[in-house]
Amino acid sequence: MRLTGHAYPWDVLGDPGFLARTEGLATVALAAAYHSTRAATPLHPSHQLVEARYAALYRPVRESVWRRRRLRPGTPDWVSTPDSFGEAAAVLRAAGLEVSAWVVLTHNTRLGTEFPDVAVVNCFGDRYPYALCPSRPEVREYAATLAAEAAEGADAVSLEACGQLGLTHLSHHEKTDGAWTPTAQRWLSVCCCDACQQAWSARGLDPAWVLSTLREAVRTSGDVPFADELLAVRHAATDLLRAEVLAGLSVPVTLHAHPDPWVTGASPGLTPTTGPDVSALVVPAWPLNSAPVVEAAVATGRPVDAYVTVLQADEGLADYVQRLTAVGATGLAIYHLGLAPSWRQTFVGEMVRAAGGG
Repeated sequence: MRLTGHAYPWDVLGDPGFLARTEGLATVALAAAYHSTRAATPLHPSHQLVEARYAALYRPVRESVWRRRRLRPGTPDWVSTPDSFGEAAAVLRAAGLEVSAWVVLTHNTRLGTEFPDVAVVNCFGDRYPYALCPSRPEVREYAATLAAEAAEGADAVSLEACGQLGLTHLSHHEKTDGAWTPTAQRWLSVCCCDACQQAWSARGLDPAWVLSTLREAVRTSGDVPFADELLAVRHAATDLLRAEVLAGLSVPVTLHAHPDPWVTGASPGLTPTTGPDVSALVVPAWPLNSAPVVEAAVATGRPVDAYVTVLQADEGLADYVQRLTAVGATGLAIYHLGLAPSWRQTFVGEMVRAAGGG
């Protein structure tokens, strides 16, 4: 199996003990462009937390590339070097590991707040500033440029949020759990920005009718008669985004994705044309009853890396890896080498051995 561990540059830099956590792995997916986060670093000798306050590029933000662009990545001031990805990658390669640039594309609260016209908006007019809408050419151009800059010198690329984010967002002091049924969440995740409305019109839909019908469906958890057209609009934008991003990359690409075509977020739903243009799919496999999700992704015919966390379950992970292998997973993506405390690091080794590594 392909065996990959995920990490942030600050996990690697300044911690001589980090490499011991990679035993048995072939690749580290290292964050090169990532959203805001408050990250635990329980094993780092110099700090216990890193507060990444906004989405940032962990490579040099070259003025020659970005100066004329409204949408541009932030430069992180919580790391001590302008190329923390490059320096961490050098440490990993010196240890014989391949490095995949882990790139988050449409999840950027800073840009969505500063430029609300590019953010996803729901049928009530509520904007989701953390979500950039791929129906907008400017967003796709930004994502393609970001991926190319982040991937410079990497052995591979891991694309997260290569599609649309929706209602769900694990933000600070989240107070939305249980507020909507799954059906209502689906309709609240339909982007209703101007660009998406224009795409509806091109498919023969009246935007005013669509909006009013969606609002009623949210309130009643009912169906809408034009669901297929809405999904087709989202998928068309996702396909354009992926094509533009891949056009600027020359290394193998794994794509974070979900077999449910309606899913939004870090692992967007597969479109009918997703798959042949990437090396493998990275499919969420937590909680521990998610083997059917992996199996459904395997049924698409593409290689699948099961994305498993060591941060939740306390036992049974080795057996779970064997179940994932049995349903066809050909790779294992482990989350997370820096966030896990020492007592959870043992689960990394157990999973690697269960997958045939180490």
